[in-house]
Amino acid sequence: MKVYTRGGDDGTTSLLFGGRVSKDEIGPAAYGAVDEAVSALGLARAESEPGTELNDILVRVQRELFVVGAELATAPEKRERLEPGATSVTAEMVAALEPVIDLIADRFEAPREFVLPGEGRVAAALDVARAVVRRSERVAVEATRAGWLAPSSHVVGYLNRLADLVYTLARWQEGEHRPARAPRT
Repeated sequence: MKVYTRGGDDGTTSLLFGGRVSKDEIGPAAYGAVDEAVSALGLARAESEPGTELNDILVRVQRELFVVGAELATAPEKRERLEPGATSVTAEMVAALEPVIDLIADRFEAPREFVLPGEGRVAAALDVARAVVRRSERVAVEATRAGWLAPSSHVVGYLNRLADLVYTLARWQEGEHRPARAPRT
């Protein structure tokens, strides 16, 4: 099987469960942003130690982002074919992130001000990933407003909670926080 198909040379792309749309439509823009988030989390994972709790959490959320991407790669008229937890995000997936956030947040004192990213490679990679997840969240909000995602979809909630988790992971990994604002002298 070849990597290239030439099918997208006309500026269109295939959707899950059939159909083609322009690559610049909101659906492809949204799942493209999620694909960026998967890759950014992969970079953070590559910086972490294999077999660690952090690595396991990142693998889990990368896999869950494929579910997010599948829902976003489905045309509105094909939504009935989505399978909860496999090709569409569930409320349970969103809720399952919260105990992980709480577990990790209990391990450090949360900063009380904006944080200057870059205290370590893993934390910095996580901060980049968080920013990419937030961008994918904004595009998913736009996709919902445009009618690409159903108002009942849990994609936006999942991405919102995931950004909170990635922020928490970054603070945990950096240990000491450096405030974004310079101390007053």
